Amino acid sequence: MRKVLLLVLVFTGVLSSCRDKNVDPATDLETSNWIVDQMKTWYYWNDKIPANPDLTLAPEALFNSLLYKFDATARPDGDRFSWIESDADALKAELSGSTKTTGLQLRLFYYPTGGTNIVGLVGYALPGSPAALAGFKRGDIITRIDDKQLTASNYYDLIYSDVARKYTLGALNEQDAIVETTTTRNVTPVSFQEDPVFFDTTLQYGSNTIGYLVYHQFIASKSGSDKKEYDQKIDNVFASFKSKNVNSLVLDLRYNPGGYVSSATNLASLIGKGITSNDIFYYKEYNSTLTPILEKRYGKEYFTDKFSAKSQNIGSGLQHLIILTSNRTASASELLINGLKPFMKVTVIGDQTVGKNVGSVTLSDDSKKVKWGLQPIVTKSFNSLKQSDYSKGFTPDIPVKEGLRLFPYGNPKDPLLAAAILEITGSATVRQKADQLRTAGYADDFSTTFERKAGGSNMFFDK
Repeated sequence: MRKVLLLVLVFTGVLSSCRDKNVDPATDLETSNWIVDQMKTWYYWNDKIPANPDLTLAPEALFNSLLYKFDATARPDGDRFSWIESDADALKAELSGSTKTTGLQLRLFYYPTGGTNIVGLVGYALPGSPAALAGFKRGDIITRIDDKQLTASNYYDLIYSDVARKYTLGALNEQDAIVETTTTRNVTPVSFQEDPVFFDTTLQYGSNTIGYLVYHQFIASKSGSDKKEYDQKIDNVFASFKSKNVNSLVLDLRYNPGGYVSSATNLASLIGKGITSNDIFYYKEYNSTLTPILEKRYGKEYFTDKFSAKSQNIGSGLQHLIILTSNRTASASELLINGLKPFMKVTVIGDQTVGKNVGSVTLSDDSKKVKWGLQPIVTKSFNSLKQSDYSKGFTPDIPVKEGLRLFPYGNPKDPLLAAAILEITGSATVRQKADQLRTAGYADDFSTTFERKAGGSNMFFDK
């Protein structure tokens, strides 16, 4: 099963090769040996791998048997994030935001609390996707799919489906209770490329010019491209912020599970205050097997990522940097927070983040005989002060939950953005009245579709 996505270290040329369509598939034993060999080389906890793995196990079971699994008591330093996929090519496409999808991104929770029925709350619909074209928008509520009430036994197959589905919508009544409506929408999944740079605007409150950016995944390029279209789009957003003399930045990462470290470094380079290309954004630590190999090949500089000199950097003019988070904010998002903290004050508003201070790589078979793809943890990350103390997540400076009544991005009625504006302006005049900030309570989501966005902490080598 897919775990919440990890950090993301992109290792391109080292792990990939051209596809040979005539290669015979690997035998079960060849597949098993390949999995074990990769893990013994790359896995961060390779010294904890069993001495005699059971090679008769199916690939997923074998992979899981090799893991140094997290246990709050016995192994608090253990692995929460490694996973395996049956199709390496599909995994690589997902890492670049290309999947077969309706375009719906959902929070899933039991409603009423303690019951057995599951409800989906639309965090957002991807622009241009089947869901968006069908009329879905942020804040919509889904109560049924194909006339079936969602439950623990059927929700996964109904939501993560490759076929057309009929969605029944719910709504919040005046008592802030969810009621089912007669409105239905039919949506068919398609192969779709997500643009992670979702929304940006500027807000003016007196002398405070606030740049607001919603960023959903750290992705540099479209799937199959090396043009860094999305990094360039981020650069353009910050060029616009700079031209408008933005002096406060609100970066909305509440639904961002992570992505490519190269994109995190790019974004950090646009924000950091007083940084130069000689300053270290983060350090990466590998296992004792890989460390001497990588040091011999690339030198000690390989283990550091430095900021880039960016003409669009707005750090020198920033009076406030606020990052909005949720309990799904992870990996490269947390790396960004940790990496910027030595250089400037970072105010976190929202919910406790996931706590992913480790990174993974995508491993696939160069010969193309083995079709499986591995996404094991291979590194631990530290900022320039050698700090990596967020394995339990970042505790928000200002705790806020967005609730069930969602507002469009950029709307100051959104509780997280409202808290950010208040922190920036320090003025009670921007406080909204209770009826303007109705959040319809809060329900803890047990899962979200954001977790399936493979970007959230996975990568390939690019050194």
